[in-house]
Amino acid sequence: MTGYTVEGSEEIYAGAIFSLHKDTVRMPDGKVAVRETVVHPGAAVVVALDEQEQVVLIRQYRHPVRDYLWELPAGLLDVAGEQAHVGAARELAEEAGLTAARWDTLLDLRSSPGFSDEAVRVFLARDLGDIEEADRYVGEHEESDLTIRRVPLDEAARWVLAGQIENAAAAAGVLAALAARATGYSGLRAADAPWPARPARAS
Repeated sequence: MTGYTVEGSEEIYAGAIFSLHKDTVRMPDGKVAVRETVVHPGAAVVVALDEQEQVVLIRQYRHPVRDYLWELPAGLLDVAGEQAHVGAARELAEEAGLTAARWDTLLDLRSSPGFSDEAVRVFLARDLGDIEEADRYVGEHEESDLTIRRVPLDEAARWVLAGQIENAAAAAGVLAALAARATGYSGLRAADAPWPARPARAS
C-alpha cells in the first residue's frame, strides 16, 4: 500500500507507441491532484558480449534529439503475450543479425518515473552466433542505416564516462556489465526472472 489512490483515469491521447492518461489521484493527506502519465509498453535492451568481451553497439538516428546515438540493440515490448527475453532475442536478431545461447537479466530500469510508466529490462547475452545472411531482417526508416560496431567493454565504459554514449539504458547496461564482469558474472538473475515493474496498462 502506498497511500496514493487512483480515483479516475482518462486517456487523452493514443499514439502508435504510447498513450497519455490524465489520472485523478487521492494523496495520503486526502487531497486530490491530477497527474498526466505517459503509458508505455516497456522495452528490452541487450548487452551482447562476444568471446573477446566486446560489446555490440549500434549507432542509430533518433528524431527527438535530431542526432545519431550509440546504443545497445533494443526494442519495444509491444507483442502481446511475448516474454521480455524473447523480445530481446528478436531485437538482437533484427538489429545486429545475432543469436545468443546464454541469457541473463542484467538490470531493470524505470526510465522517466516522473511522467512515464516505461520500464526497461536490460539483458546480458553471451555465446553469440551469426544469423545467416538470407534470414536477416531488413530494417526500414531509422533502422535502414544502422551502424554496428563491436567495442571492448572497458572502452565502451570509457565512452559512457566521456559522454559518447548518452542513451540512458545503454550507459546503464554497459556499466552494469562491467560491474558484473568484476564478480565473474555471478549472482545474475535468470532471463525469465519476475518483473513486477513491467507496465500493465500498456500490455
